[in-house]
Amino acid sequence: MPSEKMPPAAAGLRRDVPVEPAATALLLVDVQNLEIGDAIRRAHPAFVADLEARVVPNIARLVAAARATGIEVVYTVIESLTLDGRDRSLDHKLSGILVPKGAWEGRVIDAVAPAPNDVVLPKTSSGVFNSTSIDYVLRNLGVRHLIVVGLLTDQCVDMAVRDAADRGYYPVCVADCCSSYSTERHDGALRAFGGYCRTVTLEEILAEIAGAA
Repeated sequence: MPSEKMPPAAAGLRRDVPVEPAATALLLVDVQNLEIGDAIRRAHPAFVADLEARVVPNIARLVAAARATGIEVVYTVIESLTLDGRDRSLDHKLSGILVPKGAWEGRVIDAVAPAPNDVVLPKTSSGVFNSTSIDYVLRNLGVRHLIVVGLLTDQCVDMAVRDAADRGYYPVCVADCCSSYSTERHDGALRAFGGYCRTVTLEEILAEIAGAA
């Protein structure tokens, strides 16, 4: 029997399309106080230390470059629409994940805090495309390229990348602007969803943004 082969990519289409600032958004996934709170500090001290010393400063550099070139900066955070969390997804209820409306844990980490005119979308599921209006918002903003950074690489970042690809965006994951509770989890996730996006370093995407500008 002939061996099965994947069909070739459609003529003229490729994944490594350079970003266009006017059609690009930077999405910060769950870069929020929840991940630097006392419970996470006790359970994953190395993760928090690296987050504060390396990952968040990296994200801050990328946010600054995005703002300087007119790239939209969009945030999503885990936060309920209610104080008691009754609107949470079944998974969040089963997992015991509750960030009440307005809680400190739901705020973006100060070093990368939203500007007054930025979009911030609270969510109560792993997938921002599943429990927010992000797809509607991005299309209204004219976005085609979505740069994804944040936490956790193997959970909510993974979902954002895959769902963005399925909805027709060009996702770009910036590897050193993401993190998880272990290096193994982080690296494994990058390998697992690598087929859905371009995976780049901070320096590579900064150079690409500068070149496009």
